[in-house]
Amino acid sequence: MSIVKNWGVILVIAAAMTGCGQEHNHKGKTPLVEVSGEFLYKEDLQAALPLNISKDDSVLFAEHYIRNWIEDALLFDKAEGNIPDNDKISKLVENYRRALIMHTYQEELVNQKLANDISEEEINAYYEKNKELFRLDNPLVKGLFIKVPLSSPDLGNVRVWYRKNNQDVIEKLEKYSLRNAVSYDYFYDRWTSVPDVAAKIPLKVLDTDANYLDKNRNVEVKDTAFCYFLHIEDFLGKDKQKPLDFARDEIKEILINLKRVEFINKVKEDLYQRASDRNKIIYYYLNSDE
Repeated sequence: MSIVKNWGVILVIAAAMTGCGQEHNHKGKTPLVEVSGEFLYKEDLQAALPLNISKDDSVLFAEHYIRNWIEDALLFDKAEGNIPDNDKISKLVENYRRALIMHTYQEELVNQKLANDISEEEINAYYEKNKELFRLDNPLVKGLFIKVPLSSPDLGNVRVWYRKNNQDVIEKLEKYSLRNAVSYDYFYDRWTSVPDVAAKIPLKVLDTDANYLDKNRNVEVKDTAFCYFLHIEDFLGKDKQKPLDFARDEIKEILINLKRVEFINKVKEDLYQRASDRNKIIYYYLNSDE
């Protein structure tokens, strides 16, 4: 249901203010307000609306948003007519636009070209040479997590299964989770930070005791609606060296940044040489005698 339908007063005001805007090509959008030829559209207002906002709050938000938009539009119109050096501002805007376009293009080039040129050998070499740079801010764990409603059947089996790391038990848990689990996360094959695990389970001690999961490898917690089962297979404490597979993305980003300037300069040089070879650069030299 469109929330705008509840904004009767706002739409009446909007209709009164649009004036001659009916002749404007709105490209399929629905105008709400016009100020000095500028339009605020229903679609823009809906895009700005916070998620899960109540009906009453949405009306209040709309009123404030529209009022602020009108005031900004009026202030801009007033300022534009009273700034003596609009040409200077236009030049600044154009310079910023050029810089933004070039920056965006450079980032696309880096992501498309340079990122793919970082080899595993380079990553491994950088890691081995700079191990002291890669220390854990938070402990890492490997294991398994499953969250199920209290009313789920066969919880006794889950209490046995989640503690074991063998293929037969894992298959049983996976089949069980498809029918009953609210959340199931198998991370025996990858390191996961303890804060990420702590976000899944209501266990406050994880916020204060960095080594709790090293001392308690099997954790079961209940609240009023769910059972939470967590098994820790491997634990790597804070300040230990980051494993290579956990540090890989970080190292790749470092290597990209180290190569970024050289890469961009090479792109510029190639563009210059290509334009020069095709006689696309025209030099206008002043007569040195003048």
